[in-house]
Amino acid sequence: MQIGGDGTISKELRTNEAIRAREVRLIGEDGEQLGIMAFRDAFRLAQERGLDLVEVAAQAKPPVCKLMDYGRFRYEQQKRDREARKKQKIVDIKEVKMRPTIDQHDFEVKAKNAVRFLEDGDKVKATIMFRGREVVHSDRGKTVLDRLVEFIGDKGIIERPARLEGRNMIMILSPKQ
Repeated sequence: MQIGGDGTISKELRTNEAIRAREVRLIGEDGEQLGIMAFRDAFRLAQERGLDLVEVAAQAKPPVCKLMDYGRFRYEQQKRDREARKKQKIVDIKEVKMRPTIDQHDFEVKAKNAVRFLEDGDKVKATIMFRGREVVHSDRGKTVLDRLVEFIGDKGIIERPARLEGRNMIMILSPKQ
């Protein structure tokens, strides 16, 4: 990583003529230490072997350079980055909206959806929506959310307990690891 003139950090390594040091600590293509030598000697050695001279540790005194095929190195690095991105799991937040006076069957449908979301590895935002003066009876909404937690059982855990926010009571559940 290097800091550019505009202050941004780039992953580009300095290669060949872009290296500014007078002398470098050289590492061969198979990892053996070739010792400290003048930059021009190291660069000539890289050209003789048909390789690039790549600065791998610019902060060291003297900077550490390695003989390698830079094009292949960058390709392998990009390939590893792509594989790492594929393996990342993006956690979505799925929402289940209910009312404090929800019917039993409707509740079961919503609760089964919440269980399915948790099994898929997503978080669930359970929302109780109050209309009009129902907000006065927020304990009914809390009862519905408690039933939901009981229905979910060991498939999820409460990440954020039920809390009244305006006319909605919100609770966030996350999948059990």
